Order: sequence, then structure tokens, then C-alpha cells
Amino acid sequence: MHQKIRREDALDYHSKGRPGKLEVVPTKEYSTQRDLSLAYSPGVAEPCLAIEANPDDAFKYTAKGNLVAVISNGTAVLGLGNIGPTASKPVMEGKGLLFKIYSDIDVFDLELNTSNIDEFVRTVKILEPTFGGVNLEDIKAPECFEIEERLKREMNIPVMHDDQHGTAIVSGAALLNALELVHKPIETAKFVILGAGAAAISCARQYVALGAKCENMVMFDVNGPLRTDRTDLSDLMRPFATTRDIHSLDDAFVGADVFVGLSKGNIVSQDMIRLMADNAIVFAMANPNPEISYDDAMAARPDIIMATGRSDYPNQVNNVLGFPYIFRGALDVRATEINEAMKLAATYALADLAKKPVPDLVNLAYGESNMIFGRTYILPKPVDPRLLSTVAPAVAKAAMESGVARLSITDWDAYEQQLARRLGQDNQISRVILTKAKANPKRVVFADAENLKVLKAAQQVRDEGIAYPILLGERAKIEKLIEENSLDLGTIPIIDPRSPEQESLVQRFGDQYFEKRKRKGVNATEARKMMYVRNYFGAMMVETGEADALISGLTRSYPDTIRPALQIIGKEPGVKKVAGMYILLTKRGPLFFSDTTVNFNPTSEEIVEITELTAQTVERFNIKPRIALVTYSNFGSAKGDDAEKMNRAVELLQQRNPDLIVDGEIQAHLAFNTELLQQNHPFSKLVGEGANTLIFPNLSAANIAYNLMSEAAGFDAIGPILLGIRKPVYVLQLGSSEREIVNMVAIAVVEAQGK
Repeated sequence: MHQKIRREDALDYHSKGRPGKLEVVPTKEYSTQRDLSLAYSPGVAEPCLAIEANPDDAFKYTAKGNLVAVISNGTAVLGLGNIGPTASKPVMEGKGLLFKIYSDIDVFDLELNTSNIDEFVRTVKILEPTFGGVNLEDIKAPECFEIEERLKREMNIPVMHDDQHGTAIVSGAALLNALELVHKPIETAKFVILGAGAAAISCARQYVALGAKCENMVMFDVNGPLRTDRTDLSDLMRPFATTRDIHSLDDAFVGADVFVGLSKGNIVSQDMIRLMADNAIVFAMANPNPEISYDDAMAARPDIIMATGRSDYPNQVNNVLGFPYIFRGALDVRATEINEAMKLAATYALADLAKKPVPDLVNLAYGESNMIFGRTYILPKPVDPRLLSTVAPAVAKAAMESGVARLSITDWDAYEQQLARRLGQDNQISRVILTKAKANPKRVVFADAENLKVLKAAQQVRDEGIAYPILLGERAKIEKLIEENSLDLGTIPIIDPRSPEQESLVQRFGDQYFEKRKRKGVNATEARKMMYVRNYFGAMMVETGEADALISGLTRSYPDTIRPALQIIGKEPGVKKVAGMYILLTKRGPLFFSDTTVNFNPTSEEIVEITELTAQTVERFNIKPRIALVTYSNFGSAKGDDAEKMNRAVELLQQRNPDLIVDGEIQAHLAFNTELLQQNHPFSKLVGEGANTLIFPNLSAANIAYNLMSEAAGFDAIGPILLGIRKPVYVLQLGSSEREIVNMVAIAVVEAQGK
């Protein structure tokens, strides 16, 4: 099912902190008077004069070349209808957010208070000097067709109405692959298209461009099939009017090879699906509820290939597979338009990508060992990191070949590397972890459930299908917090170890704890009393299989939380020292910091074990660890205990793990500045890509570095992740946010899946 979004959560998300989802951030220095004089008067006159002499220099001296306008008048917003321009603004900001995170394109959203086509076109047209491209959004049919056609004709920058073309481009790729799998030529395939709005007509046009025949299509609007004898058809509908003796959906479904739904939910029956030809293709793309559910369609006909617009079933037709990369390619060659050749190139690129081996990162996200091209995988997944470097170059190349590019790319390898650098794996790894957790949720016990942030996080992970929460705490306090804050925790179990109904469980847990600790200074009475402490009780739940993971520490010190876990669950076989690791989500990709929470001043041998534990964990995220042992010295340039300790640890690591990319001792900045590293230390294993994992000489250095990066630089963090313990126990930092708690739960679930 779709994840549940509560009204209060959605309103809080959009209003918290700085209202809205976008802001303008300076890209140049501005701290001195000289900076400001260069940015504005008098220095700004020079680029102005340069652009006056050569207008194309606007791409060189301004943000125009990476700036897209997302424009709507709010007449057809999502499933909300004509809600007006102001009410459409959250959607337009959201589209801008997707542009940024998927293709590093900046966006200004513009909401126009007009339903007059001439006013709309004139307004957008006179804004052309500002933007490198225009994404039209949520404009009702038939006006959207005329608006797009006129703007494309009258403007000299790329214009695309994504509601029309996005679904067409992506579903076209799915169609090509589905037809290939069932060995049916597109030229003879018979189509039923339910819906005759902007998206449906655009899809039909795209399929025709791919080789389908109009005479093999039957399209339906609210009045039935589009027939040549109808007098109410628009010019846009008329090419798809049929002369066949078809008067109902049942008639159309008989022997059909392809069903395309772009209408409303639950209006296609299983009997209709049974009327279709063998190995039929069913694209039920109405959202949030498809024309026929995935389960019903597959139950009716197990031989079909099914796609929907939903993320919780195979073969999701999602516009995010298209528009970010289409505009990226168009902008990078300064295309004057987005033409049919570019849209077809995007379709073919998506279809081809689905046939290539799937990266481990994507398999990890969806809990698969090896996704391969087939009936349940006909489109790439939105988290696939190859989308940007596959679709954008295909679009750029098509723009050049069709004569609409003002800039030529000659070195395609360099261009693909440039695209890869635009987007690190900062948000990608979070999406991967959350997606994998949702594939197989586990039972997670929260030891600090008398805390509002914990309860909100528990509700979120339950609603999103990340985990099955179990709350530990006093029932009356928890229920009071739930009531006072209008939370909806439904049937999430609440366990109070001090309540009479838990007496037998406390006794059993106490006996088992006594057996573990009876020769370590604990007597039977003390063992039972310890079970009233929620960290001990929660750890016993995980140890005995009553839960799969423990989350604690929000209101307690780190040692008070980690001690019960070590005493009850213990370390993995062969592990002498546990360690703590943080993941910092940066633009250059995720950075892994260790040990940030446990070991005060580890020896060289302990540094080796911490490094190996960290490397194993990084590899679990399907990321190749590139490890720098950092301190104040570069390869013997300075003496001192820490430098010598780290130097010795590197020697041991390279002896024990010759294939591991690890080097040091090295200063932190040099671990990332590969050009400087190449110049001064070309022998280093980190030359080339630099480090993504930092190991510190002591707890003080690691903790300071993590907190500075997190707070001063504003990077999101996941952690601390406890390394080396036998079962998943995660200790929150004091004062962790709700979002950080959710991230920790997802990590715990992923680890529990592996254990």
C-alpha cells in the first residue's frame, strides 16, 4: 500500500524552519567589501557589457544555463483539479526540489494568476532572458496543448509540459521492453487507451512515433470510445478516432495486446483483462489508485506484464525517470527546444538501461540479490545512479544531431564524469537504506518511548512501512503524550516492564541475564531488578528474539545504553573492540567517520580492528571504502605519538588486507584534495578518487570533526552506528531529531535483515 501521510505531518514539513522547500543560495564569495564590489557595483558592469556584446555570454556569467522555470496556473494540479495558482505553489516547489536532487538544476517556480492563453503565453515569453528552460506543469487540457505549442514556436529555449510528455516518454520505454519480452511487434499491437486528456494523447503520439499505428488504437473519454462518427471530438482527439465497430470497453478489450490507463481508479474489471490477447501488457497508471489493482490484474491473468504509477509494485512508471535528465541534457548543449528526437532519445535510453546489469546499490535498495531485465523489471528504478549519465547524454546527442544545440560536446567520457560529479550519493544512500528497509520491515523496540520525538518517529516508521515499532515505557505517560499531540499510533504495542502483566517476562529475562552474568558479580535478585531498566529489558528482547533491533540513548548517556547491549548481546565472534561510526551526507557523497563514540585512545592494533569493522560496514552499503587514517602528519612529515600510531596501523592494515584501499597517516584536507595529493604524494593509494572513509587517532579528534561537519557545515548525519556487536543495537545521540531517529531505525532494520 502507499505510505500513509498524515495532514499534520505534511503541514509541519512545509512550515517548519524556513517556510517552503526552496531557497536562493549565493555561489560566489561575499564576505568582504571587495567581494560585494565585484558582485554588484561597480564590478558587475563588466559582465553586463560582455553580455550586451554577445548575448550567449549570459550562459558564461550568469545562472541562466542551469536555471529552469517551473510554471503553472493551477488549473489541473495533481488529483486536486483547478485549485488556483497560489494553492499550486507547494507542488511547483516540490517539482523544483526534484530537479535539484536528481539533476542539479536550479528552479524558480512561477504561479501565474490567469487562465487566459494569450496572457499566459505573453507572460512566459517576456521572461525568456531569465531562464535556460521552461517546465510547464499542471495546466488543464486542451489549453495546455496550445500554450506549449505557442511557447515552443515563439521562444528560443527548451519548453516542455511534463504532464503531457513525461508519462509518454517513460511509459514508451516500458512499452518497448514489454513488447520485446512477449515477442510482439509494435506495428501490429492493438491498444486500448482509457483517457483522452493531455497525458493520454501525448502517450498515444509517442507510441506512434515509436512505430505503433493509429488504426490499431481505441481511445476512450468520459463519453465512450472516440469514433469517427462522433461530432464532439477536438482536433487533438480526431487522429485517434476509430472506424471499428467498438462501442464499449468490453468490445475494445477483446484481443487487445496493450491496455494504457490514464483515467481514474478501479474502473477496469478482471473480466476485461481476461478478454485481452495472450501475454497482454497492462499499464494501469491512474494515481493513487490504478484502473485495476496490480493484485487483481495478476490474479486474473498471470501471463500479463503489469505496470502502474505506484512505487509499491514492480514496473513503476514515474515521471522522475524523465524530466530531470531531459532538461539536463538540453541545458548542457544550450538547446533551443526539446523536440521529438530528444524525447525519443530519452525513451530509448531508458529502455536500454533496463537491460543492463543492475548496480549493487540498486539491488540493495530493493532487497534483491540480482534484478535482471524481465517481466517485473522493464524500467530502471528511480534510485539508479546511472540515470543521469545515461539519459542526459542521449538527449544532448539527439539535440546536436537534430540541429537544435548551440553548443557541441566532443568528449563524451568527460561529460559523463562531469555529470557524475554533479550529484554525490548524499541523498541517494538515504533513499537506498529506506527502500531496502521497507522491503522487509523488522521489529524494532524503542527504549525511550516516553519521549515525544521517539513517538513521532515510531509513528513515521510504522506509517512508511520501515519497521514494526515496540514501545517501552509507562503506558499512562505514553498514552497521554499520544493524546496531547494527536498522534496516531494505532495498535503499536506498548510494554511497561514494571507492570504486573509483564511479571513473567521479567522473571524469564532475569533468569537468562543471571545465567550470562552469574560469574561476573551479578546475583539472581540483582539480575531480575535489572530487567526493570528498559535498556536491559530491550536488549533481552533482541537477544531472545522478541524483537530484531533496539533503539535507545535519546535521554540517556552513551555508556548507560551501550553497557547492557554488550553484557546481554555481546560482540561478534572475533571482535575485541566495538566502535561507533557516523555517516555524513555531503555533496561529494557519503563520508564515513570512525570511531566517533566509543574508544578514547586506541592503540595501533585497535585502530586496525576499528578500520576493518568500518570497511565491512561501508561495503554493506555496496560502496567501495577508500580509507584515510588521518592526523596532523603526512606520511612521516611530523613526529609524535598519534602520527606514529596511525603510520603503524596503516602498515598492519596493508599487510592484513592487501586489496583494501587504505593509506595514511595523512592530513584530512589532503585525503580529499586529489590534485595536491598527486603533486606531492603520487604513490598514495588515495590518488585518483580520494577518501570516503576517515579513521581518527582518538575519540576527541573524531567527535570534534563529526560535530563540526554536522553543525557548522550543516550536513545531515546518520548515526552513531555501533560496529562489532552481534545483533542490531543503535544508540542515539542525546537530542537526536525525529528524522535522525527514523534514519537510525532504517539502518537497524537493514542490519537485522542481514543478520
